[in-house]
Amino acid sequence: MIKTVIDTGITVSAAFRDRMPEEVILFIVEQEDFEWVISPAILEEYTEVLARKKFNLPPEFLQKWSEIFEQCTTTIEPEIEIDFLRDKKDAKFLECALAAEADYLITGDKDFEEAQKLVKTTIISVSQFKELVMEKWS
Repeated sequence: MIKTVIDTGITVSAAFRDRMPEEVILFIVEQEDFEWVISPAILEEYTEVLARKKFNLPPEFLQKWSEIFEQCTTTIEPEIEIDFLRDKKDAKFLECALAAEADYLITGDKDFEEAQKLVKTTIISVSQFKELVMEKWS
C-alpha cells in the first residue's frame, strides 16, 4: 500500500479548481494500491479552511467534501510529536506521515523543504507527484 498525506493547500486547491491538485487526489482515491492518510487534526484543518467565510462555499459543496474526507481517507492517531520550528501548524502533517510511515507528503508549502530530514517520507509537489508517480503508474 502506498500511503500518502496531503497538505491542506493541495486539498483546498483541488476543491476549487479542476486542475492538477484534483487530478492527483482523484488518482490517489481511485487506485487500490494507494491510501490517503489523515489524522483528526488534519481533518479538522481541512474542514475549517474550506468553511472559511472568505470562500463563501455553499453547504452542499462543504457536505460533498466532508463525505470525500470520510469515505476516501484512512484516519490514524499519531502518538508522535514533532517540534517543527519552521511552522508549528504544519507539524501535524509530519506527525501523520511519520506515524503512518507514509511514502509521500504532497504539498506546495516551501516550509516543508526543511522537514525532509525529519521524516523518511518523500516530500513532493503536486507536479512532481504527477510526473514521478502517476505517469509511471499508469
